[in-house]
Amino acid sequence: MTATLTRTSGVARRPRVVGVLDVAALTFLALLVVAIAIPGVLSPYDPLAAAPGQTLQAPSLTHPFGTDYLGRDLFSRVMHGTSRTLLASTIAVSIGLGVGTLLGLFSAYFGRGVDAVISRIVDVLLSIPGLLLSMMIVVALGFGAVNAAIAVGIASVATFARLMRSEVLRVKALTFVESSRHLGVGPASLLFRHVLPNSWGPVLSMTTLQFGSSILAIAALSFLGYGAPPPQPEWGMLVSEGREYLASSPWLTLLPGLVIILTVLSVSRLSKLITAARTGVRS
Repeated sequence: MTATLTRTSGVARRPRVVGVLDVAALTFLALLVVAIAIPGVLSPYDPLAAAPGQTLQAPSLTHPFGTDYLGRDLFSRVMHGTSRTLLASTIAVSIGLGVGTLLGLFSAYFGRGVDAVISRIVDVLLSIPGLLLSMMIVVALGFGAVNAAIAVGIASVATFARLMRSEVLRVKALTFVESSRHLGVGPASLLFRHVLPNSWGPVLSMTTLQFGSSILAIAALSFLGYGAPPPQPEWGMLVSEGREYLASSPWLTLLPGLVIILTVLSVSRLSKLITAARTGVRS
């Protein structure tokens, strides 16, 4: 029995080996960071400059993603749209994480009436599909990238709140929390110094996954016309613009869509790396 437990413990502490897919995902995300910070390094063309004599050109060495219906370099538009899409996703995740964490924390810790009210709010949010709720909120707030980010963030509050509530309920029942309470530690100190630091590990791990979902939601809203107004480039809008030319120029839709897919997959891979590093288990 002892030998078995020792071997199991040894496996659990074995560091995770970074594979080829992990390296590829991290490299791709690093390129996106460069596209956000200094997009001109990766895209030498002006994303808004039209070239009537170069419309709908196929991908080439000069234009890796081809050109759109106005002759604008599609690769440059995708690179310059990276910051708008990813920053909007960051705002959305920040809102969902911040508000959801507080709601879940107060709901589980104080219980009774507070838990009942917050749980009903979370139930209402969960009863409405996320994209539909985002559309309702962005229509109320007005169109634009920031408003779309706020809408997606509000729609994701319930996900964080539910996970945080379950973690706080687990931690609140632990012996050290009860001991601290009996030793006279105040509610605020107990809540933010003991319960919260021991509860938010799984919530932070889920943040990376939620970031990928936020990218898809922001792109979907942009595709439907709720994001940044033209001619400002945004990933979802670029896919929407290209659908009019699917038969003759499919790259206008496929290539921006491929960038969205690769970004979400890379973020998901990063989330697995973070979770493995936090738990120390090889996946």
